[in-house]
Amino acid sequence: MSDRTLTAAATAAEPVRHVDAGDEGYSKDLKSRHINMIAIGGAIGTGLFLGAGGRLAGAGPSLAIAYAVCGIFAFFVVRALGELVLYRPSSGAFVSYAREFMGEKGAYTAGWLYFLNWSTTTVADITAAAVYAHYWSMFTDVPQWLLALIALSVVLAANLISVKYFGEMEFWFSIIKVAALTVFMLVGIYLVATSHKIGDHTPGLSSVTDHGGLFPAGLLPMLLVIQGVVFAYASVELCGVAAGETENPQKIMPKAINSIMWRVGVFYVGSVVLLALLLPYTSYSSDQSPFVTVFDKLGIPGAAGVMNLVVLTAALSSLNSGLYSTGRILRSMAMSGSAPRFTARMNKGKVPYGGVLFTAAFGIAGVALNKFMPGEAFEIVLNLASLGILGTWAMVMLCSLFFWRRAKAGLVERPAYRLPWAPYTQIVTLVFLATVLVLMWSDGGVGRWTVSMLPVIGAALVIGWLCVRKRVAAIAAGAPRD
Repeated sequence: MSDRTLTAAATAAEPVRHVDAGDEGYSKDLKSRHINMIAIGGAIGTGLFLGAGGRLAGAGPSLAIAYAVCGIFAFFVVRALGELVLYRPSSGAFVSYAREFMGEKGAYTAGWLYFLNWSTTTVADITAAAVYAHYWSMFTDVPQWLLALIALSVVLAANLISVKYFGEMEFWFSIIKVAALTVFMLVGIYLVATSHKIGDHTPGLSSVTDHGGLFPAGLLPMLLVIQGVVFAYASVELCGVAAGETENPQKIMPKAINSIMWRVGVFYVGSVVLLALLLPYTSYSSDQSPFVTVFDKLGIPGAAGVMNLVVLTAALSSLNSGLYSTGRILRSMAMSGSAPRFTARMNKGKVPYGGVLFTAAFGIAGVALNKFMPGEAFEIVLNLASLGILGTWAMVMLCSLFFWRRAKAGLVERPAYRLPWAPYTQIVTLVFLATVLVLMWSDGGVGRWTVSMLPVIGAALVIGWLCVRKRVAAIAAGAPRD
């Protein structure tokens, strides 16, 4: 794109740059403690608590490397989003920024890719909740689909009340998760340091060296699990969405975003390293949280049950976050005409209930998946969610790149809080995301099937755009939204 074209496009966008109709009507009830804990909650979720078990079994201790690499790029994404938030806070987040820097087609694409992410993640979360509940004997005979439906119903009801209730729920969910991981890590460090037996196994470096080393099955399995590891970081962008409902994002957001990096290092990489040291990688499986596995084998009465309750909390927290964020994103899109009209509706609690219910409806499809394919439900939706995550992260980095170009042209001013090493950071991250797609294809099976869905998703986006473009153009020209 030439400088003249860039300047013309930017100039055309200038009149609407500071206003987004989707930001109207929200309360500003989220406080600093909410945003900080939402940032933590976004960095600790189902992907770690449940997904790490199967991935440890497949890739071995090298999983820690995968978490570290993906964590760096997740930080780049959220840091890029943070710069945009400081430039202009918006509940529409990257959809709003895509509208400003890439036009309505960009906003439409970003929004529906994000919806693909969270509608499928909703299924993953209710599946995880049902799997966790089956750990207790009282729920063993309850069908998995029914437990999934109960989880969806409870969280949906709480999410519809008000953003204040959402913030409080996420605050305490995050407190529970952080406290539990902290206790686990302290116990794990003690067990390794004292060589205290876990069942008939002595933890320590021998858990790695005597069982195939860092790459027990070779380098390829570690590379192939990266798409699942990306899923573990799926909620890091949530604090950017929540910024639109807080009073002072300029003060709160930098601190919350900067803290994500060390949380990733401590809680994700640190936890996986400890898991690898505590037990051989062959001790873990995809049908049980690895943290529960450790406490189960440790034999402390009630400890495994408590940890299972914590990981159940993590699944419900992720579900809560998904309903919250998609409700805001869909409203931003509906106000411009690129999402169904009813998703723009707000209730008395200033919650965009239309978008929340629309996402929950896809969760019902997840209940059906849990009824007919309970064993494969989590893996199927995890891979589909990964496509949405990759697309969302790519759109964030593209928005950041266009923003950087406009700043270089003197058309906008970058805030003091910036993504470092731009534009190279954006370019390298985009290359990484494309590489993950290649790895998914190379994995064969579900991964290859997932990537083969890209043309179908692309066709659906094109057909959808053809259906809404006249309405989008009419609203942009000043026509009523209803």
